[in-house]
Formats: sequence, structure tokens, C-alpha cells
Amino acid sequence: QDTQLRSVDLNHVIKLLEDSDSVNLEKEQLKTLKKVVKRFENGLPLKDLAQIIKILNLCAEKMNEQEAFTEPLCELIKLCGLPFQRKKCSDEVSYSAAVSNSIAQLGYLMRVPSSQVRIQICKCVVSFYNTELPRKLLSGYQPTSANYKIQMAELGGLAETLVLSLAVVENQLTEKLWVLKALQHLSRSGLNCRLMMRAQAASRICLYLNGVDPSGQLVFRSSEILWNLLENTSKEEVVNQLSSLECVHALKEVFVDLLMHGFRHYDRQLRNDLLVIATLLAENPAAPMIESGFTKLLIVLATFTEVKIPNPLVKGLKFTYSYEDFELKKLLFNVIGVLSKDPCAVRLLNENDVMPALLCYVKPNQKPGFHDWSAAQYEELQLHAIAVLASVAPLLVDKYLSCQANTLLLMFLEWCIGQDPFVGQGNSFHGTGGRGNKLAQMRCSLRVLRSVVSLYDDAVNLNLCDQGAISQLLDILKYAANKSKEKEDAILLEIQADLLFLLSALCENDLHRKELFSYEGVDILIPFIQMDPKRLYSGLGHSCLLFSALDCLWSCVIGCYIAEDYFLEKQGIFLLLDLLAVKEKNLCSIILGILVEFCDNPKTTSHISTWRGEKNQTAANLLIQLWRQEELELGVKRDRYGRIADVKRPIASNFQKQQEVIPMPANCPSFAIMEISENVRAKLYSLLCKLGFENLSGLSAKDFVTLAIIRHYLDFKVGEVWSELCAELKEEFRPVTSDEEALKAISEVSEDTGRMVAALQTEVLENQHHQEIQDEEKTYTKIQAVHKQREMVNKSWENFLTRTSNYEALKKAKRLQEESIEASRSKVKTQNGAVHSTDIKGLGTTIGSGRLVTVESTPPQLIGGPLAATDLALRKPSVCEGALKK
Repeated sequence: QDTQLRSVDLNHVIKLLEDSDSVNLEKEQLKTLKKVVKRFENGLPLKDLAQIIKILNLCAEKMNEQEAFTEPLCELIKLCGLPFQRKKCSDEVSYSAAVSNSIAQLGYLMRVPSSQVRIQICKCVVSFYNTELPRKLLSGYQPTSANYKIQMAELGGLAETLVLSLAVVENQLTEKLWVLKALQHLSRSGLNCRLMMRAQAASRICLYLNGVDPSGQLVFRSSEILWNLLENTSKEEVVNQLSSLECVHALKEVFVDLLMHGFRHYDRQLRNDLLVIATLLAENPAAPMIESGFTKLLIVLATFTEVKIPNPLVKGLKFTYSYEDFELKKLLFNVIGVLSKDPCAVRLLNENDVMPALLCYVKPNQKPGFHDWSAAQYEELQLHAIAVLASVAPLLVDKYLSCQANTLLLMFLEWCIGQDPFVGQGNSFHGTGGRGNKLAQMRCSLRVLRSVVSLYDDAVNLNLCDQGAISQLLDILKYAANKSKEKEDAILLEIQADLLFLLSALCENDLHRKELFSYEGVDILIPFIQMDPKRLYSGLGHSCLLFSALDCLWSCVIGCYIAEDYFLEKQGIFLLLDLLAVKEKNLCSIILGILVEFCDNPKTTSHISTWRGEKNQTAANLLIQLWRQEELELGVKRDRYGRIADVKRPIASNFQKQQEVIPMPANCPSFAIMEISENVRAKLYSLLCKLGFENLSGLSAKDFVTLAIIRHYLDFKVGEVWSELCAELKEEFRPVTSDEEALKAISEVSEDTGRMVAALQTEVLENQHHQEIQDEEKTYTKIQAVHKQREMVNKSWENFLTRTSNYEALKKAKRLQEESIEASRSKVKTQNGAVHSTDIKGLGTTIGSGRLVTVESTPPQLIGGPLAATDLALRKPSVCEGALKK
């Protein structure tokens, strides 16, 4: 019998099944098929797989007339679920095309109108993911690798075929569940998911969600397939497929059913999974969430525990405070945040009391009750609710004010900096950095205030200021700054930046509020401006903090003379110039703008002129350096000495020169005008105008060359505008003779100004060259004097050596010395005065005497002489006089 089984000829089997007179051969055919099944009961060889699949297709055709072929067909399909057999390792690659095509044919067999066959096909596909080996192997064969069938199924597109087969089995629950189970396994692969999406798998499967299924497998398997599609393919494509009204209705119905009647742990998890999918749909403006009533349901669910208003949509619903319900609550808050981005949903948010529900959490944390959330859960919900409030509050300003939200937030912030005992858990995303403190609550609350204040709504800002918000915000800023000194982190830096923004928005354009800010606010701002520029690149947020501080300085100090004078007293202008000297590109523009505004205060220019930077650099020199740096970046054409190289367009950048002539409406600024706001040259010009172009100290000749250009910046800019005007006119019109002459004269004036400035620059450079020559001559004269002095020293040394080695020379030098001394003596003799000899007896040198000299005492008889009336007179004999005489 084994010999007969080994000798089964598959070609003969195929020919037997293809016989047109096969009606009379049914028994023989069935017997032969049993032999085939018995022969390959341990697995199908790769080389025979194509013939086996052909036999399967022939059996499927005969099933339409002869049901007896159902069993052998199922048995053969079952064999396909076993690991394929190979003789060599290379067989897997050699037969890959035939194997992938054969597995694809299995999917096509879903057309067979037999529940047994369809289920067996699905079981076969599921068995692809079973790694167990058969108990007995064919002699001389080895099983293929574990993932071989899975790879071939991907290559053959089996997943797409099975998705399409859902239309055949949609009314057969058992078959549909088996198909979904097979797709559940196949959807683990990204390639299979992409194939499934081609067959509209997301929308097809979503429509089956609310089908009747007592077992609950339908919703479970369908939701997992949808999750796999979202994870392994384009999320946007899946959402687009689910955005039909039918799909949204189906999703809503199954969600409500699980919400109201799902009491098992598994049901709650599945409910939350579907809510996440609904949230993704809510992000798509094209999804009919509002039309289906799903949006209103989600809003009511998010607020029904906080707002005690009966609503038929949630009648009988109760939270169990389990972990799944906790997750549901967070997901509902998240949905509110998503819906706030949809303008069409704002009305529903307002009507269903979302604002009061979220404001319930803006209060100090209290000890939870027995049947309530834990402390950590309540804190997480609180932070999440306040974070969502930051998105909702700007949309519902009237509701925000009617609920006295500003008051609640200010009281909550007061608690945040208070000494009340509280230990933050810091477990959630919104609680980052808040473990053991109240910083997370402070950060979220400030974000809410920032979102409403940034609307610049007069009612909101007036309501805040009337409650003393400016003073309170300054106290909080001082508290955060002190905390930052202890341990600096990104959370504290963000809090400080938000506080500075709030103060800027509240004080801008209001003199009274600036006066409230003035003294205390300036004292707080000074340390921010003194920040070490190296910290700007720390990555923690110092850059944002510094910009916020500068913005606050501009909005809260400038325009109020009290605050300005106090800032000047604190040497604030010096600090700004120190910061400007760093030449940080992003900072220069705002600092120059602040300095220009400050110059309206007459005391400012003296502070700017007094400032000195590194190497005694002056403010004028710094500003001119910034101008040169700006022109270098703009690509303005200059010669190697910094002079004007193009008198027709002296200050035009590369970008301006590359622009074609485009006629513009009168209300649209041209390139020459737009360029003013895109660089800092206009601010540098304005600042130097305030300082005056005369008597600027600390400038080199190169600086004066650049200063000549800056001084005529406005003239050159006017010339650029006229040049653009001329070009635009010539594009569309031909000016009349008088206008053409006027335009030509204007152009010549601009060019003449350029030539005049260039000539002035040349004169400055020539004067510098002449001065350098003079300085060089003076230096050469000094060098000559040094050399001459050195020669004289050398000659004196030579004479000294001569006197020490030649006695005649020494005698001659001695005689000359004596004659010189005698010639220098006074010819008038002092009457009654002592005459002391200046000669040292026995001295044989011709150099000056040393420090030791003998001074004879004045004789007693001359004590009343000419020195008697001086302090040097000896009024009383010295105690040592007798000793000296002896």
C-alpha cells in the first residue's frame, strides 16, 4: 500500500478529474483523491504544489453538481495549512512565484458556495501562523521556514482577496467571523494592511461592527483589524474610508451599546478602543460627526458627572471609578480638545455647559472621597481638564466671563504659590515636572490665561486687571524666578515666559497699568536682561524667556516716563547694549527697536554715548559694525575699502537687484519699502539720527566711511522708490516730456548724492593715509633718537674704558673736570659764610662721587649767621654734640 501511495501520479489525477465523462467515474475520482490526501498527509512538497492547487480548482468546479467532492476538497485545503516540504534550501526561492500564486488561489476558492469549504480556507490561513511541525516528515524532505507561507501570502495578495470575500459571507455570521479571524492575523503585516486598504477594508469592516453577534467576537475582531490598519498604513487614508455617514452611525451604535450594556472588563476596554477611533474621526472635518449626533453624545458624556443636568442621552449611565472608566474620562476630555478645533462644534460646546464642567477642576486639590478617584487619578484629570480649558476658553469668551473664570484662575494660582501642604504626583503627560510640587497646576492655569489674554479682548483684560492681576502676576513671577535659582528646568522657564507674556499683553497701550508695573516690574526684568548669552543654546527655553522679557520691556516700560527713568537708573540701557554687543542675529532687531523707542526719552542718548564695551568699544562703533555685518549678509555691493561701488543703487541688496519690474497697486508696498522691515538698517539709521552724526567717539576711518553711507540712508531709499516708480511707468506708459525730464532730474539727484558720498569717503581715506604717513614719520624720528642715544651711551662707555686704561687720558679728563667745576662756581662770595671745600683729597677718579660724603659742622661763632632764622638752625645744642666733638 505504501508503494501505491508513493506512486500517485498527479498528472493522472488531473486528467481523471478533467475527463468529460467523469459522471460515471465519480467513485474512482473520489478514491483517487483519498489516495492523494493520504500520500501528502504530512505536508505538500513545493514541486507538487501547483498541481495540487489545480486539483483543488477542479474539485471546486465539480462541487456545483456533485456535493460528494466537498469532503476531499476540504481535506486538500487542510493539507495546504501544513508546512510545505522542500528538498533543498534554494527551493523556497525557486518555487516562490508558483507558491505565491497557489496561495492566492486559495483566496479565490472563497467563491465556492459551501460554508464548510470557506471555513476550512480561513482555518488554513490561520494555520500559517502556527509554528508547530508535523509529527512525521516526508522522506528526504525538510519543512520550509516558519515565515515562508506568510511571506508568500503577502506576495500573492491573499489579504485583499479575503477582504473582497466579505461581500459573499456578510449574511453568514459563522463564516464572517472566520474571515475576520483570518484577516486579524494577516493585518499584523504592513504589506497586507496596504493590500487590504486597496479593497476598502476599513469601511467594509466598520459597517459590520453593529451586526448581531451574541458572542461579541464580531466587534472584537473588527476593532483589532481597524487598529492594525491605523498602525500599519496611512492614518489619513483609514480615517477617510471611515468618514462616511454609514460608518460613523455604525461606530456610534456599537459604542453606545458597549457603554450602556457592557459590564465586563473586556467590554470597557473595547469601548475605549472604539472611542479612540472616534476621536481620530473627529479630527477629520469631512467626517459627519455632528450630523450623526455622535459629537453631541461625546460632549454630554464628557460633562455629565460635573454638570448635574438630566440628559436623555446618558440616562441610567453610571461611572464605576474603575481604571477603564478613568481612561474613558481622559479620552472624553481629549475629544473635547479635538472638537474645539472644529468651528461647527463650538455651538454644541456652549450649549452643553462644557465651560462650567471644566472649571469644576480649577480649585485646590481636595482629599478624595471613598467612592471617588484616587489622589493621583484626580490630579491627572484636573490637569487634563485645565489643559483642555486652554483650547475651549478662547472660543467661549462670554461663557468664560459669566462663569467668573478669571477669578477662579487667580485664586487657583494663589494656591499654587501658597504654603498649603500638597504633594503632586506628576504621573501624567500634563503633570510633567510637577512631582512633589504645584508647578504642573501653575503651568496649565497660566496657559489658560495666556489663551484668553492673547485675544486682546478688552472685557477679559479689564476684568483681570480690576482684580489686581498685574500685582499678582508679578508676585508669581518673582516666586518662579526664585525657584529657578534653586533648580533651573524647562517647566520653570516656560512658566516665567508665560507670565512675561501676560504682563506684556495687559500693559500694552495702557499707561495706568504700566505705572502699576513700573518699579517692581523693572526690578524683576533686570536679571532676565543680564542673562548669560551662552545659556540661549541650552535647549531648556532660555531663548524664549529672553525674548519674552524684551517684549515685556517694550510693552510695559516704554511710554511710561516713571518706568523709563527707573530703568535708566538701573543702568538698563547699558545692559541692552551689552546684549546687543553679542551680535546675536535674532536679538539685534528687537533690541534696536527698544533702543530707538527709548531715545524719545531725552536722558537715553547720554546713557548710550557713555556706554563702553569690550576693548573700550563705543556704542557708535558697535552700531556701525552691525550695519556692515547686515550689508554683508544682504550682499550690498562695496569696494574693498567699504566705499560705494554702484552710485545708481548704493544700498540695494542682491535680492532687490534680482527682482523684475512688477507693476504694483498704490496700496501695495514695493520691494524697496518691504525691504525696510526685513533688516535692521532702518533701525540703525534711526538710532544714529537720535545720537547725532557729529562728535561720535571711538570711530576709525573705516567707520567714518560707513557712517557717510548711513547718514544718507534715507536719501538713498527715496532714490530707490523713485527708481522703481520710473521702471513701473516705463513698463506700461510713456511719460510726457515734462514728466520725463522731472523723473530724469530726480534720478540725477540720487546719483549725485551717491557720487558726493563716494567722494567724501575717498577724502576720508586720503586723510587717513596722510595721517598714517605723518605718524610713520614721527615713529621714524623716535627711532632715530633712540639710536642716537644708544650711540652716545656707547661712546661714553668707551671714554670710561679709556680713562681706566690710559693714565694720560685720565689726567686730561681730571683737568677738564676741575675746569668745569670751577666754571660752574658762583663768582659772588657769601659774606660771613662758611666756605666748604668740594674737593675730596686723594680722589683719583673722574666720575661723580658716591653717596658717602663728609659734611663739616657749622662753627659755633657762625650760629647767628644767615641760617639762624630757618628751621635748619640749631636752636638747642644736641645731646650728642659733645660726643661728636670728642
